[in-house]
Amino acid sequence: MRDTYREELDDITTCLVEMTNSVGSAMSKATTALLDADVALADLVIAGDAHIDAVRENVDDRCFTLLARQAPVATDLRSVTTAMATVQDLERMGDLAQHIAKVARMRFPDHAVPQEVRPVFLDMGHTAESLVAQAGAIIAKRDVAAAAQLEADDDLMDRSHQQLFRELLDDAWPHGIQSAIDITLLGRYYERFADHAVSVARRVVYLVTGERPLPVAAAS
Repeated sequence: MRDTYREELDDITTCLVEMTNSVGSAMSKATTALLDADVALADLVIAGDAHIDAVRENVDDRCFTLLARQAPVATDLRSVTTAMATVQDLERMGDLAQHIAKVARMRFPDHAVPQEVRPVFLDMGHTAESLVAQAGAIIAKRDVAAAAQLEADDDLMDRSHQQLFRELLDDAWPHGIQSAIDITLLGRYYERFADHAVSVARRVVYLVTGERPLPVAAAS
């Protein structure tokens, strides 16, 4: 019975790692769809979000079952509650990738991202993919040191986000209000995606150490 319980916890961890792969793929496709005005790729991301939602529901159900049947304590309890919180972060990251794809679809056949800020969004996409890949490795290995590094790497996203605002506030911005709104929303989606990755890393720190790092600003 105990072996089955441990196997279930391990399998839930594996599901979380696989979910980071799905979320990373969604973000990669969403960024390409955004920059290339690729509506077919945007549609793939939008449709694929249902799979990420289904994984979240499955992990939640399995965690509730473990809580009800096994009444875990100490580290085991932290494992279950951390998994439940982590899967919520990962689902939200998938939602944010979907939001980016929806902007790409909404502006098709035009490009939602003007040429002036294209390099910034390319950097944000690369950073987002790197952060979620790091998050998957941190979950798999319960690597506290890597969690600290992920949080440091999040500064790259913050700098890109600030660069976007410098571009938008420049008196020479030629693309009008609608484009500025799109860029503002897209920048927010990427920033929040990164914040959720940081949140995942901090949950692993709590799982391993029992100590809660200072919280990330509320992610949504």
